[in-house]
Amino acid sequence: MIITRRAVTQALSLTGLAALAGVSPLFLIEQAFAQNASAADVAKPVSLPDMALGPKDAAVTVTEYASMTCPHCATFTKEVFPKLKEAFIDTGKIRFVFREFPLDIKAAAGSMLARCIAKDDSAKYFAVNDLLFKTQDDWVLKDTAASLTRIGKQAGLSQEAVEACLKDQALLDKIAADQKFANEVLKVNSTPTFFINGEKLTGEQSFEEFSKKITPLLKS
Repeated sequence: MIITRRAVTQALSLTGLAALAGVSPLFLIEQAFAQNASAADVAKPVSLPDMALGPKDAAVTVTEYASMTCPHCATFTKEVFPKLKEAFIDTGKIRFVFREFPLDIKAAAGSMLARCIAKDDSAKYFAVNDLLFKTQDDWVLKDTAASLTRIGKQAGLSQEAVEACLKDQALLDKIAADQKFANEVLKVNSTPTFFINGEKLTGEQSFEEFSKKITPLLKS
């Protein structure tokens, strides 16, 4: 079930956990029966261009699927990602790709805003995502529309631009299409889900667990 612009507008007017419990996901996540995905399937973006940090020709690519309302994703962003960035991304050893997998309408709105603010600037996109994760309780559990508008204005968008962004059905459709591909082809059905050169890791992972997976691939 694909959500509509009207559903997004209605959801953003709601607040609190009760609102989150009542909104529909972008589509009903069902058991995927497709064949096992290959590293090539993971590597290619579908509808939206990838937002990534690190060299394109890096020997290792880590791809994260996350929902902006997922507390485990927020914990990863705050506690683990800075260590990955310092040890592997900033040193040019890996490429890190972030892909949207919104589990509810508010998560979709957050992802839409990040895309609108960043445009094609990956560094700015990661910075916006970092802010959204760090302030997750504020904009998810309170007045979402007002909070996202404030964040958008801080990033240089006008109120009109934020409103237009959150009503952009074409952008929403692309996010939904990418999520559908991830679910049906890559068998992503929860967040966070990671792929390291195509190998799937589900759930929160520590820096040490990432390092154990990444380091041997750098030596091979």
